[in-house]
Amino acid sequence: MAGIKENAAAVYEWVEHRLGLIRPLTAAATHPTPASNASWWYVFGSAATVLLIMQVVTGILLALVYSPSANEAWSSLGILNHNVPLGWYLRALHGWGSDFMIAIVLIHMAQVFLFGAYKFPRELTWIVGVGLLLLTLGMAFTGQVMRFDQDAYWGLGIGASIMSRVPLIGAPLVHLLLGGPIIGGATLSRFFTLHVFVIPGLLLAGVGVHIWMTLLHGVSDWPMPGRLVHKSTYEREYQELTGKTGIPFVPDAAWKDAVFAATIMFALMACAFFFGPFGPTGTPDPTIIQSVPKPDFAFLWIYALLAFLPTNIETPVILVAPVLGIAAMLLLPLLAGEGERHWARRPVAVLMVSVIAVTLGIFTRLGTYTPWSPIMDAWTSAPIPPQYLHNRTPLERQGALVLQDKQCRNCHTLEGVGGQRGPALDTIASRMTEDQIIRQVLQGGGNMPAYGNALNPAETKSLIRFLMTLRGENLAPAVDSSHALTHADQTQTAQPPSSAPALKTP
Repeated sequence: MAGIKENAAAVYEWVEHRLGLIRPLTAAATHPTPASNASWWYVFGSAATVLLIMQVVTGILLALVYSPSANEAWSSLGILNHNVPLGWYLRALHGWGSDFMIAIVLIHMAQVFLFGAYKFPRELTWIVGVGLLLLTLGMAFTGQVMRFDQDAYWGLGIGASIMSRVPLIGAPLVHLLLGGPIIGGATLSRFFTLHVFVIPGLLLAGVGVHIWMTLLHGVSDWPMPGRLVHKSTYEREYQELTGKTGIPFVPDAAWKDAVFAATIMFALMACAFFFGPFGPTGTPDPTIIQSVPKPDFAFLWIYALLAFLPTNIETPVILVAPVLGIAAMLLLPLLAGEGERHWARRPVAVLMVSVIAVTLGIFTRLGTYTPWSPIMDAWTSAPIPPQYLHNRTPLERQGALVLQDKQCRNCHTLEGVGGQRGPALDTIASRMTEDQIIRQVLQGGGNMPAYGNALNPAETKSLIRFLMTLRGENLAPAVDSSHALTHADQTQTAQPPSSAPALKTP
């Protein structure tokens, strides 16, 4: 046994003498930190690093099978899902790992902000962290493009459209990103390069710099009310605090980081196992222009926000808001590098985090269904309300069947039940004339596609007749205001037809 220990010590000394890395790494792992930092609030940075390592490892394994070709990318994902043993699980780990990493990084930044850990002397540490957040989001976006399915194709088109609005350099940026003016063969190769080489390289380098600065300046001490940060005294006070209460990071403080990181990994593995990988959805087809692309979970809030923006302010908001937001985050430690750190004495900071968190949650929720992604269960689970069929002619009832069979209620509601992409139909005949309804059904317009090729003349006639009975309670039918009403028209307007009695709407 003694001989084995001597040989191991000799090997250790031989390697250390030539590399000189083991002792510095040991010193870094056991560096002293204030005892108050051994808290569950300080575990998010380590968890994010572990998730990054997991993403790199699973990404390398996926790259062994994935083909970054516009003609083969989609089919290579099918091979991973169905032909490679546990290939689906590997994809699921990588996809869910992206969402987990974004969530942990956001929580980590919120914790750093609330604890005032961006103040002197850690200003540059915060600035590098902002860059790491942007790179993490870039990894997530480019990763969605790697699926190269219908969502990825049109989502990339939307992203390119947004980028094209940048004054002066918009078009060159699109050409640089897509490899031309349209999404083509070079596009996926460029995104593969970004996703596999450029962004991960920058991320790993940034994480290295981030960790180095954390070791250099120490982990920010627990904020105490009234303990202000002054550039002239803070570093001396921190050293005194570390000297009095310091404990080695490994193992006294690091065990909580390890437990939390392991918990996150188990949660990630469970999500990957039970929910599976993301996509791919249908093959990318530029001829299907009625596609409704939906981004991954991390970008749903942007998806919802852009949908709700009025058209006249959409471009200014898209171009100005991100620049102002990123600039504010970068300038924060430079403008507020001293002063109070405790959250209880910084109510504005707490309010900002609360408002941002609630806003992101609301818009993320809206992005899952409203109003561009209609509720899709109405036509199968909710029949036409009986009062809409009472005293109707056979032709009008046939139109109700057409409304149901053609899945019109995917996008329109009756009595509040149905999709929310288009307007409610309860009073459609009081808002649109028969000619207008015919034109809208056959030719489409706005968010509505044209159904002229999906309906035969008999179906069109019966559907229009049924829609013309939907006028609500005591509402007159719509008229073309460009034509003067005749006496007969006015009489007909005052008396609803016997086959279409007035309906009571909720």
